[in-house]
This record gives sequence, structure tokens and C-alpha cells, in this order.
Amino acid sequence: MIRTRELTRCFRVGKETVEAVRGVDIDVAAGETVALLGPNGAGKSTTLRMLTTLLEPTSGTATVAGRDVRAEPSEVRRRIGFVGQGHGAADDQRVHDELYSQGLLYGLDRRTARRRAGDLLETFDLAAVGRREVDTLSGGQRRRLDVAMGLVHRPGLLFLDEPSAGLDPHSRADLWEHVTRLREEFGTTVVLTTHYLDEADSAAERVLVIDHGRVIADGSPEELKGRVSGDLVTLVFGDEEQSRSAARVADGIASDGGVEVHRGTGADHEVRFRTERGDAVLPDLLRALDAADLDLSTVQVQRPTLDDVFLTLTGRSLREEGR
Repeated sequence: MIRTRELTRCFRVGKETVEAVRGVDIDVAAGETVALLGPNGAGKSTTLRMLTTLLEPTSGTATVAGRDVRAEPSEVRRRIGFVGQGHGAADDQRVHDELYSQGLLYGLDRRTARRRAGDLLETFDLAAVGRREVDTLSGGQRRRLDVAMGLVHRPGLLFLDEPSAGLDPHSRADLWEHVTRLREEFGTTVVLTTHYLDEADSAAERVLVIDHGRVIADGSPEELKGRVSGDLVTLVFGDEEQSRSAARVADGIASDGGVEVHRGTGADHEVRFRTERGDAVLPDLLRALDAADLDLSTVQVQRPTLDDVFLTLTGRSLREEGR
């Protein structure tokens, strides 16, 4: 569905040239769901805008849905759906009319456009609001309408740029349920950008981590998290002396060392370290702490996250960069 080689985009800022995207190679197979992950300014949206023909590449090549983005931009547009960060429907139009009009713009005859509008209203649970004006919809309903508008012409490839930005958790979950069902029922290829790491983790089969305009990692969420050195174990104690004693105990058990003591909230002190199979290490650790007469308040074992992946690769946190 997508193949790029040395895809590059430069911008002029005053007298300087800024490389927003630097020689990106991407391959996406039909039916995949792929997330582009990275901080603001990493090049995610610029890459999407080139793939959807909204920006012309400075250099390199890109083939999307079997068509060259430079030589055949109109043919690319016929074959893809694109949902940008803003809302695409007019506030004063009725929901059904927006879908119907979108179908006509893509060259569907009136009968087919009307049928497609009705089908999409049902698919995205919008039938009950089909005759309402767009500006009366909730944020989640509007976002589902945006996705539906991108699917009127039955594209095999759908681009979603920050599709759930600004939605409450319930609306986010609802949106992704519809997108997942869409892929399962119709085999739609989905390429998305998101700042929500849990979305990329749960919705995408593959994640491309982009930083400073380059793809620095490519793999399934589990493969990428496997690059982080083990689970994070956090022990909480009521005073500093006990925490430092616990750190010495943990240092003899942790597979990779690196035991750290941190001041927690209030009077709490935390001991943290990473180790392979934290759940398997925990029983021996708890017995050792008990034998040392150390009063443990709480313990937590956390599997690596995609933010940990980015932190390992770049030394920076995606959660901080994405704010």
C-alpha cells in the first residue's frame, strides 16, 4: 500500500533550510494498521501530508495505493481517505447531507451516494443523529463523522492524523472500536499518528518511531518494548534509611543492577530497578526484604511502555515531548 525511499521534505525558515523529514523509508502492506509515533516537530504530520499529496516531497520517492504521489496525485487521492486534525464537516449542515455531498464529490451517482451515506451512519452509530446539524453533535460523534466522510468512496487506505485528540476517554475508546471493526470487516489499511501511547500500543500492529525527521525504530509494540531492559520494579518505604537498606538487598537480586533510590511523595522513599521477568524476581525479593526486617509499604511491577522505548532510544520522554 505504501512504499517510500529517501523521502525528504525541507522548509525555508528565514534564511535557513529546515529538514522536517530526512530520507524516510517506509513499507506498509495491505491490511496493516501502522502508527507513526514521535514528539511534536518529529516529522509525523509532514510525512502524512506528503503521502496524502498535501505537500510535495523535496526529494525521494513515494508510491501510495499503487500511484506515485508526485506524478499521479489525483489518482492517489481517489484511492485514499484522510482524516486531518481539524473537523471536516460544515457546522450548519446536516450529518446525512454532509456524507451524501462527500459521495457526490467523489463521483458517486446520487443513488449510490445516498446508500453509502446511510450505510456509514449505521456503521458509525450516527443514524439517530443523521438529520441533526453538525454543530449539535458531541466531540466523539463529530470525530466519527470525520472518519465516515473519509470512507465514503470505500478507500483501501485510510490516514488518521491525531484522530482522537481532544476527546474524552470514553469517546476515544468508542472511536477506536469503530476503526478496529472497520479493519476487521473490510480489510482497510490504516496509517495513524497519535500522542496517546496506549492507542499505538493497542491499535497498531506496527509502530514507526520518528525523531528529528528520521525513522529510528520499526516493529510491533511488543518487539519495540523488548528492546527495553526489563520490567520496572518499584518498592516504597516509609523512611530513607530503610529504602537504602532495601536498595542493597535489591542490588543482589536485580539482573542488570542499576538500583536507584528516589524521594517519593510526602515521607515516602522509592527504590527502583529494572530486571527481566519482574514477576518471577518478586517472590525472592520479598523474602529477602522480610529477612532483613525491612517494612515495605507497597510494591509495583510495570511492563515496559512505548514511552520507555523512546526514552531508551533518545534519552527523552514522549509523554513530556507530546505535551
